[in-house]
Amino acid sequence: MVERVYPMTADGKVKLEEELETLKLEKRPEVIERIKIARSFGDLSENSEYESAKDEQSVLESRIKQIQEMLKYAQVVDATQAEADEVAIGKKVVFTEVGEDDPEEYIIVGSSESDPLSGKISNDSPIAKALIGKKTGDVVSIATPGGEFDVEILEVTLAD
Repeated sequence: MVERVYPMTADGKVKLEEELETLKLEKRPEVIERIKIARSFGDLSENSEYESAKDEQSVLESRIKQIQEMLKYAQVVDATQAEADEVAIGKKVVFTEVGEDDPEEYIIVGSSESDPLSGKISNDSPIAKALIGKKTGDVVSIATPGGEFDVEILEVTLAD
């Protein structure tokens, strides 16, 4: 059986470890206490507090299992191992769509760290897949569900 590898930055791994600790040491005991209190209300078949707490426990335990899996198979990527102007996980890339003037800027991260609203895109995204391994000055064709477009890489730096 082939296990999945979870590429991530060192910072991303630390954040997952912190989240796991919070879930196990703070959130889990809180949910257990809520279940205990809800049980004391009597008939569990009509006890919405109990059902809610059990649902929350299920979601919490799923997230804990997911994080443990990601950490077990984490592959910390050292962006300094790539050439200075080469797009890689842990690097910030600035590019412009060919024919446009407005540059776009993203940090390429592992899928567990992805946060598009803060400019962090997953290495599994169509944009990142097309850009990884390319260098400053390259024109790259990116195929997305919305169509294909060409971009020119203007700058590649280590992410902050």
